[in-house]
Amino acid sequence: MAKTATKTAEEAKPAKTATKAEQAVAAKLEGLYRLQHFDSLVDKIRTQRGELPLEVQDLEDEVVGLETRMNKLAEDLKEAETAVSDKQNFIKDAKASIKKYEAQQSKVRNNREYDSLGKEIEFQNLEIQLAEKRIKEGKLAIEAKSAAVEESKRLYKDRKKDLDLKKKELDEIVAETEKEEKELVKKSDAAAALVEERLLKAYHRIRGNARNGLAVVAVERGSCGGCFNAIPPQRQLDIASHKKIIVCEHCGRILVDDSVVNEVLGTK
Repeated sequence: MAKTATKTAEEAKPAKTATKAEQAVAAKLEGLYRLQHFDSLVDKIRTQRGELPLEVQDLEDEVVGLETRMNKLAEDLKEAETAVSDKQNFIKDAKASIKKYEAQQSKVRNNREYDSLGKEIEFQNLEIQLAEKRIKEGKLAIEAKSAAVEESKRLYKDRKKDLDLKKKELDEIVAETEKEEKELVKKSDAAAALVEERLLKAYHRIRGNARNGLAVVAVERGSCGGCFNAIPPQRQLDIASHKKIIVCEHCGRILVDDSVVNEVLGTK
């Protein structure tokens, strides 16, 4: 009888150790699921903002691009106006030179000097004609560039107005959820601090690769709560036994059973 009692005690000893190991694994799973729970709530808030942050960013980039283009067009317009002004001043100088040469022609002593001055007058007249042509081209360019500047200003004003409206809309949504989000992020950070580094790295790696941000999921109706692939009955028993951390064979997510879910959701 004593022998039987001794044997029972010896058998009970390893079972106690196994229970502690299972409790340790369960605690790790609860810590991971708690972290996932808070992160999912943060994701939900950020999802409620929809595409607004991206729309705001796109509009900000577009406004910056339009402003740069508008400034460049304004510089080009100024250069075109300066070029026309320079040609007009050149024509004034050329006409003054022609008058000077014509006055000198009346005082020359021989035909050679007269012809030389005539060539200078002819050259200045050709330069005036070329300058007038450039002025005509410049004025056309100024007209086109002025229209482009005005169109650019209009488009910039419209996009800036759209940006201000979108930013206001985003700010209102952020203001509504900011306090709740900060509290959840704080809880997430606190939960993460309780997860061992090796598991935390794995969690973030899986979460980063998952489109829905789920790294830890519950078994639901015999299937993975992340990819919805069926889980064999024996593997479901292994998950529930908490002997080790088990991942989905299909998507790689960490799997937990109802007892872990209930523990976490009951002690948030």
